[in-house]
Amino acid sequence: MADSNFIDYVKICCRSGKGGAGSRHFNRTKISPRGGPDGGDGGKGGDIVLCGNTQTWTLLHLKYRKHIFAEDGVGGSESNSSGRMGESQILQVPLGTVARDAETGEYMFEITEDGEKKVLIPGGRGGLGNSHFATPTNQAPDYAQPGEPYIEKWIILELKILADVGLVGFPNAGKSTLLSVVSAAKPEIANYAFTTLVPNLGVVPYRDHRSFVMADIPGIIEGAHEGRGLGIRFLKHIERNSLLLFLIPSDSKDHFAEYKILLNELEQFNPELLVKRRIISISKTDMLDQELENSIRAEFPADMEIIFFSSVAEKGLAELKDRIWKDLQD
Repeated sequence: MADSNFIDYVKICCRSGKGGAGSRHFNRTKISPRGGPDGGDGGKGGDIVLCGNTQTWTLLHLKYRKHIFAEDGVGGSESNSSGRMGESQILQVPLGTVARDAETGEYMFEITEDGEKKVLIPGGRGGLGNSHFATPTNQAPDYAQPGEPYIEKWIILELKILADVGLVGFPNAGKSTLLSVVSAAKPEIANYAFTTLVPNLGVVPYRDHRSFVMADIPGIIEGAHEGRGLGIRFLKHIERNSLLLFLIPSDSKDHFAEYKILLNELEQFNPELLVKRRIISISKTDMLDQELENSIRAEFPADMEIIFFSSVAEKGLAELKDRIWKDLQD
């Protein structure tokens, strides 16, 4: 893979801490040889916690950390002293990280905000000391609760990029070039298919110091929903985009047919993607005259708005950004 630093899928074994046992201690002194129970409670075991971090953009730091164990709680002691709580393991993850149970595939939760913390696996509760079990009829209980056991699970963490606009198109449609021109992002650009092997994000400046985030998703090909090409590995990133910008190059043999193929791939992968707002654009139009533009426009239904632009000639980019901003606000 061109950029091995981008990791969007990891499977890790997580174990929470077990709770500390309650104490079975009695307050035996010279002054009080038959003192009552004073065993303290056990400490709670540590949790496994996910925390959203905007400074993290990949799951690389967890790729080689297959086993993550929280600390066990400490047992209670005399004088009703409670044991120390076990230290939790807090894992920093990018926004858009989804947690699933690896065995059942069950969705657990998603991290979407900076600083958001959610418990992945809770630690065991500490046991109660024997002082809790003293009664008028049993003033010297010789038992206490054990701490709750730890929980161990295999967890899948999957990153789905959060962006306002997702670029959808076949390889070499001009997605990376557009992102490099309208933002400060510097994706790899070349004249061959699958130049982009990882999603790239760029912040696109707009009028009055406003901005939006654009994601360059690696190219889709026909059959991508079945795993062809880069397959479903990157289709999932489109699920988190608010708006989809379809790019169809002007030198395509059949522009409308290409659009329908792209639309079908999204539908086969997840029908809910068709509900998202979408903008249809024709890229690489620096060599087109008005007559050729009109002929391309005629391939599409009359009620479908088509935007023509050229990233290289910076033609039509202002109109494209205006349309994107308008749709995002709507």
